Formats: sequence, structure tokens, C-alpha cells
Amino acid sequence: MPDQPEELTPHQLNARSLRGIAHPLRMQLLIALRRGGPATASQLAAKLGESSGATSYHLRQLAAHGFVEDAPEHGKGRERWWRSAHDGVQFDDALLKHPDPAVRGAADLFIHEVANIHTRELSTWLGSPDDWSDEWKRSSDLSDMTLRLTPEHAMELVHRMHELVDSYRAQAPAEGTPDAETVRVHTHVFPIHIT
Repeated sequence: MPDQPEELTPHQLNARSLRGIAHPLRMQLLIALRRGGPATASQLAAKLGESSGATSYHLRQLAAHGFVEDAPEHGKGRERWWRSAHDGVQFDDALLKHPDPAVRGAADLFIHEVANIHTRELSTWLGSPDDWSDEWKRSSDLSDMTLRLTPEHAMELVHRMHELVDSYRAQAPAEGTPDAETVRVHTHVFPIHIT
């Protein structure tokens, strides 16, 4: 497992910190650090196909808003290593109704970029079937369901799905367990207009 600070907790987004993360490259950098562990701006630039100047600038912006921090135990000489300071973020829907239009714009950009990330992850999975065993192919899911719910029932459904996922997080297999892989779980619950 990549070196990460122990007992990380999600970072609650607020009007200030939202402005620090609401950028596609910053979100990609943060994901890369969370999944791959500590890295330098140059390593991240190579991984993401960006210039090291761009990754360095955006890492400093993420640090200024508390999303990443130095990982000095990895540094050699002048190399600056970074790591994620949190294991996720929590988005407050109230940010979409913030009185400041810049905050509302950043909130909108953030949630749309999350949807884009979900789309890219799913496309990567679908585009790489030969990378995975038959067992993993049978154990994946691409489903959609339509229900008729009240807002209260929808909220209950969301909470129960999250509780179920968290129960599997608590029983994660030990590092080195054969066939164990990192798994992404996307959930989307939203109303639609039937025409």
C-alpha cells in the first residue's frame, strides 16, 4: 500500500477550500496522490501528461487550501514530494446556493468534474477488458434502475447504500491478498422527467 498518513478523514468543502480544488487538473492531481501515494510534481506531470510547471503550481494551490501536504520522508535533495492530506472530500449542496456567484460557479464546476471523472473511470474499465480476469469481469456491475421515491426515501436509499459500502471498507482484505484489487463504486441517485 502506498505510504499515506494514518487515519485520514474526509475534508469538508467550504467556500474557500472549494475555490482551491474546483479545477480539473487539481482534482486529477489529488486523485493521483490518493491512489498512487506520495509523488513529485515531475512524476505527476509525466503520469498526467502535463508540464511539471503546471503540476507544481497546482500542487502549491492545493497545499494552500489544505488538500495536500509535504511528504519530506520521501525527499532526496531538492525534490519536493507531496501527499494527500485527506482521504476524500465532502460536498455540501448549500454551496450551490451560496450568495457569492464565484462560489456557486466553483461548486458547479466541481460536481460536473466529479461526473466527468466517473465517466472516464467507467470508460477506462470498459476499454480494457483484456487487463482483467474472467472473475473480475463477472464481479463488475453496470446497472441502472428506475424507482418512484419521495425525497425522504431517496435520502434513505443514499444513506443505506453508503453504509453498505462502508461495511465492505471495514472488512478490506489484507495487503498482498491474492486477487484483491482496488474497486471503484459510483452511486448516482437523482430525479428525472418522464416524457
